[in-house]
Amino acid sequence: MSKIILGIDPGIADTGYGVVKEEKGKLFCLVYGSIKTSPQDDLITRLAILHQELHKIIKKYHPQLASVEQLFFNKNVRTALIVGQARGVALLTLKQNKLPIKEFTPSQIKQAVSAYGKADKKQVQKMVKLILNLEELPYPDDAADALAAAICALNSRL
Repeated sequence: MSKIILGIDPGIADTGYGVVKEEKGKLFCLVYGSIKTSPQDDLITRLAILHQELHKIIKKYHPQLASVEQLFFNKNVRTALIVGQARGVALLTLKQNKLPIKEFTPSQIKQAVSAYGKADKKQVQKMVKLILNLEELPYPDDAADALAAAICALNSRL
């Protein structure tokens, strides 16, 4: 039986997403990308765009589980609060679509794909490419992180 996981790396300017399918022990990437919002739009509009686009992805790919990266400590409190709002919208959208949600720290996600919890962005991209047998490095970084979050959920057998 196959399993489809939606990975999310929340952000306000870019929210990375990646949909990974596990079938007979093999992992396949169905789609990945980034939901971008414009800094010219007000925060509420940007959050609404995030909600709408995540909802479309869920309806198209029908994941059975979502894996969301937890916030890391940010020295800029304003940025952390805004990213927290984007993360909240993502979690609410997942819940409205009745998806079970698993949350992982950035270091847990890095550990799951690279065996090193402090791997840099490039290492994560390279390992995601290798694990999912992609032709090129997943880009942008947020999308690679989202794919890594999905892989983390699959590896943890939740």
